[in-house]
Amino acid sequence: MSPKISCSLFRKEKKLSSAGLKLKINMLHHLTSFSFLLSVLLHLNPLLAYSLKNCAVFPSYDVWDIFVTCADRDLTSIPDDIPENTLSLDLDTNQILTVNRTDLRGLSKLLYLHMECNAMSHIDDRAFEDLVHLRDLLLGSNTLTTVTEDMFQGLFRLENLLQKVNLCYNRLHQLTEIVPILQLPNLRELVAGMNRFSSFETDDLPFNKSSLKILWFNGNPLRKFSVTKDVFPYLEFLDLSKCVPGFEWDVKENNFLRSLKGLYLSGTEVSFEMYRTIFQSAFAVEYIWLSSIKEWLNIGLIKFVCQMPSLTRLNLTLNNIYTLNATLLQPCSQITELVLSSNAMTNLSEKSLRPLNRLEELYLDNNFLHRVPVAVRGLSKLIVLDLSFNDIGELGCFDFLNLTSLLNLFLQRNRISVLRGCAFKDLKELTELNIESNPVYTMHDTFTVSLRKLFILNMNMNGFQGLRKGDFKVLPSLQALYLQSLMICSVENGTFYGLHHLITLALSAYTVNRDIFRGMPNLKNLTLYLPASGNSLSHQFNEDPPFVFLPFLTSLTIYNSNKKSIVISPNLLCGLQYLEEFTAVTFFTETPHTDTFTYTPRLTSLQITNSHVTNLKPELFQPLTNLQALDLPKNKLRSLNFLTRANLSALIWLNLRDNELTMINETILQSLPALTYLDLSGNPLTCDCLSIGFIEWVKNNNQTQVVNAYQYDCYFPPSKQGTKLLDFDVQSCKMELNFLCFISSACLVVLTLITSFMYHFLRWQIVYACCLFLAFLYDSRNRRKGFPHLYDAFISYNVNDEAWVYREMLPALEGEQGWRLCLHHRDFQPGKPIIENIMDAIYSSRKTICVISWNYLQSEWCSKEFQMASFRLFDEQKDVLILLFLEEIPAQQLSPYYRMRKLVKKRTYLSWPKAGQHTGVFWQSVRRALETEDAPEEDSNLLTAGRAP
Repeated sequence: MSPKISCSLFRKEKKLSSAGLKLKINMLHHLTSFSFLLSVLLHLNPLLAYSLKNCAVFPSYDVWDIFVTCADRDLTSIPDDIPENTLSLDLDTNQILTVNRTDLRGLSKLLYLHMECNAMSHIDDRAFEDLVHLRDLLLGSNTLTTVTEDMFQGLFRLENLLQKVNLCYNRLHQLTEIVPILQLPNLRELVAGMNRFSSFETDDLPFNKSSLKILWFNGNPLRKFSVTKDVFPYLEFLDLSKCVPGFEWDVKENNFLRSLKGLYLSGTEVSFEMYRTIFQSAFAVEYIWLSSIKEWLNIGLIKFVCQMPSLTRLNLTLNNIYTLNATLLQPCSQITELVLSSNAMTNLSEKSLRPLNRLEELYLDNNFLHRVPVAVRGLSKLIVLDLSFNDIGELGCFDFLNLTSLLNLFLQRNRISVLRGCAFKDLKELTELNIESNPVYTMHDTFTVSLRKLFILNMNMNGFQGLRKGDFKVLPSLQALYLQSLMICSVENGTFYGLHHLITLALSAYTVNRDIFRGMPNLKNLTLYLPASGNSLSHQFNEDPPFVFLPFLTSLTIYNSNKKSIVISPNLLCGLQYLEEFTAVTFFTETPHTDTFTYTPRLTSLQITNSHVTNLKPELFQPLTNLQALDLPKNKLRSLNFLTRANLSALIWLNLRDNELTMINETILQSLPALTYLDLSGNPLTCDCLSIGFIEWVKNNNQTQVVNAYQYDCYFPPSKQGTKLLDFDVQSCKMELNFLCFISSACLVVLTLITSFMYHFLRWQIVYACCLFLAFLYDSRNRRKGFPHLYDAFISYNVNDEAWVYREMLPALEGEQGWRLCLHHRDFQPGKPIIENIMDAIYSSRKTICVISWNYLQSEWCSKEFQMASFRLFDEQKDVLILLFLEEIPAQQLSPYYRMRKLVKKRTYLSWPKAGQHTGVFWQSVRRALETEDAPEEDSNLLTAGRAP
């Protein structure tokens, strides 16, 4: 048999007490597998979660403990990065060959170690030395041939705590090979089935007493089971199923198995006499499972079985009892539980169960019964009746006659097409009814008989085509109702009216509106199935919010099987102010409206799966300040930018599996301060230098666990396909970055040197070029505008020459000749930039008179005025510039002032020192210059002055 098969036999337990029923309903109301995990995550210490190379981390109830699973990952050795605070470690279904002494070092808090289904053939001595709190050790489905005493050497605390050891599906031969296990003083359960033990004899044990309570020894080629001394005084359960023919049972004194309550002998081929011997020595057994013993049943074996004084539970599964006759169970009047499953049974004699007047549980599932056996009528103490997986076609009005104590009735997987209400008339105490997977098309009068104590009704996977108002009105105590249908089901308004205690509802409905949900004010969990249809379901959710009459709903799940588009109103969730969990599978055909969740401020879990969500906006999540789990798998997301401004400060769980994300920005994930679980599996990630930030974040952060991060594949660029994201060589990118930094630094240094050189040696040339450019721009603009002349001349002078201007020039030109002059101290506009005032003055004057002196040449602003005026002369070919020298300045001294020297060489100019006493002639020359037109004359001799040499 394959070592991958589970070692433990499935023990069928269906006993349901009233306390158990309450627990079951409570779980239905409040727990799903996801919400259970989430509730644990909410208490997770963020410092404990991080990414492991080959494992995933899950939290436990204690904030300081975690669960680690490394199952089914083809590991050949135990990973070396298991956190020291691990509570449970799952290494099942790998290829681990050996356990070395150092593999589990430091795991002092470990309680549960699972290493089943590997290829383990050797465990080093003292390999479990550090596991001082270990309780469960599962080593099943390996190739171990021995368990040495030194394997547990030094584990004084382990010996006091270890309660369960699983060694099934190994290659153990001798009982002496597991003596070190049996000697553990606190051992409660040992699973040693499916090995190669040929005998179990207490004479081979070097100790006198064991604390063992449960022993699984099934599937061994066991020939002898011998107890010759009181070694197992606490043994309560023993499985010796499927032993070889000729099996021998030898218990010297009946008192040696005085605590044995359960005995499995399924498929054990022993003689009739040996069975009698077994039953006589196991006097305390309360539960026995006998299968494959039909030949002994026919000759009276049951008589000896039922003579066991403590027997109350009898399992006769797999015995090919095609018809249960009236005599087989006649000696078993004390039985309270009878299991007749999987017997290919077609009929029960009407009197076959009559002797069982104490029967409380009857299991007839997985047979070929065509109707409810008449034999069950009148079993007034029956609590559980299981008729599932049969061929029952209809229920008669007297099928459950006088079953007045029945609490649980299971009828799933039959061929019942009509449910008559009269069939349940005597079931006044019924609390659970399961009619799942039957071809029931209509209910009509099914529940006309009041079942006032019915808590759970499962009618999933039937063929209902419609539900009518009043169908459930006589079920006032109903708390869980399951109505998932294979057909397109119409639901009348008011169908559930009066179900004031209903907490959980699963419903298939073609049309959904607010009136369907009237009358269930305390409903907390709603699951909707939208069936497939050839028509569009665009009218499913109209403008009226469908859930406004469910004010206390905390969990809403919607599954859509229709491939047509659904128009979803933004106010879909209006009225659900207490909603905590919302799941939508194949529901949204486009990105949800940003107002969708404004009505659900208490939402803690949001799951949108297999939809067409592409570009989410942060406004969608901003109302969800309490959101702790966000599941968006199997969508078409290409960006996570929405997370930056989504204000998800409480988010712990983020699942983004199977989307279209190619690049992950770690700064976006850092905007989620509470994030501890992130799953990005199945995304086409890019492995290049732009990803190094995310790669380093995954490896170095000590808060967020990126699940299976070391298994993320590279999709882009094509050259990286077949490699792993976290195997990308980050150093290669850093070398390129260093080179770029070097080039940038070198360029910056060179630019600084050039700038310094130009400032020191070419400062004025640069200033001149800038002024020239500004003048060009200004001239071009004013030329287009046709700027008018407001002044006859603009006087450009240095402040040190201001006294001469006021003493000599103004009286002569303005006072005597009447020219209108522009002076900067008088005519410049206050608050306006100086350079603009200069340009305005030059272009609003017909001429510009430059009063040149040594001070003028050394003035920055005077230099700019001259350069702009000379631009009009040289570049516009206009005679607008008049040079007036207050001092004698040799031409060679003008060499740094290229434009001025050029002008002085080509044009005449006025010299105040040469005028001497003839100032009148000087000012007349100025007048003639002011009277000339703009057209330039290269050698104009209007000015009474010399030419430059």
